[in-house]
Amino acid sequence: MTLHIDQHTDGLGELTTLAATFAERADGYDRTATFPAADFDDLFAAGLHAPTVPVSHGGLGFGPVRRNTHALWLMTKRLAAADLSLARCWEGHTNSLVLIDALGTDAQKSRWFDGVVRHGEKWVAWSGEPQAPKPGQAKRFGTTVRREGDGWVVDGTKAFATSATGADWAILLVDTAGPGGARNSTSNGGSGVVMLACALADPSVSVDSSWWDPIGMRATVSHVVRFDQTYIPDSQRIGEPGDYLRQRWQTAFIPHYAASFLGAAEAAYQYALEYVTRQGKGADAYVQQRVGAMSVEVETGQLWLRHVAELWDAGRVMEARMAGSRARHLVEHLALDIVNHCVRACGARCLVRPSPIERIQRDLLFYVRHDNDDHILATIGRSVLGEPHDSSFYKP
Repeated sequence: MTLHIDQHTDGLGELTTLAATFAERADGYDRTATFPAADFDDLFAAGLHAPTVPVSHGGLGFGPVRRNTHALWLMTKRLAAADLSLARCWEGHTNSLVLIDALGTDAQKSRWFDGVVRHGEKWVAWSGEPQAPKPGQAKRFGTTVRREGDGWVVDGTKAFATSATGADWAILLVDTAGPGGARNSTSNGGSGVVMLACALADPSVSVDSSWWDPIGMRATVSHVVRFDQTYIPDSQRIGEPGDYLRQRWQTAFIPHYAASFLGAAEAAYQYALEYVTRQGKGADAYVQQRVGAMSVEVETGQLWLRHVAELWDAGRVMEARMAGSRARHLVEHLALDIVNHCVRACGARCLVRPSPIERIQRDLLFYVRHDNDDHILATIGRSVLGEPHDSSFYKP
């Protein structure tokens, strides 16, 4: 079953119904740090599991490659309002399918899209190999990759491996020059970064769940994953070495993070409206100011997301890349401000479990650290000044 969503309207009725169920489950997944498997099962049953798979392969045909970007971000926003951890897992899944659509061979698309559409297979992309150890960390993360026969052998670890216990496939961004993934690549201009599709059922792949114990985003199960001489055939290499950084694919996903931030903030806004109405606080001038600020900030975020999506869909890629960073920077601050206004308008009771605000605040605080906002803003400044800049990972 396929649900077609009009790209020009917020016609997400079935997703809205599902999201109410997802919101009810979110507290349990958060407390147990468990992958939201039932949510993905429901999305698959509803025909919503393959949004960025082309229509010709049975999907919805959303996303920047298909020039129907806003519809995807509306879906993500709706899921993030229910559970920000779920939205992060969803982002990883949909963004991976974007890469396959853009860079995969016809044979790869037929094989992997069929698994998604017919069997509900879940995807994710992993790059995380932070090179600088934190205090008390005994070992560094990182992978090595070498050619062997008609394939590649991957050895080592990746951290922040979202959906580690839930995904079926992972696109591994690994660097032939040594540890670092894509974000910390040491090869010349990222020319040695290859994308390898790894079947996570491979017995050489194992998960270390002891490392992932954060204050928020717990249900993303972003564990450490170990690869013990994992062999991946050439038939599972996506694109050419260096394509990810050379074609700056990260810039297509940066504003997708902003959609998740905004979705969580909109949930806080809706909670505040209901709370102050039930408490009879609507006549309080200070509460009115808080609600007014939230209203303006939500609308501002929505307008920016639509603006960036329209640039992608019009093929104005160079403009879209930097506009996406601007939106990412702005929406982070808008979202954090909205949650702060909600807490101040509603009081301490909104931070007592099982209130969703307590979880939203933790999740959002953690997730916005995905990139360093100081570096994002400096990158925007460098672009304005005509200075060299890295629009993918904001390296100073």
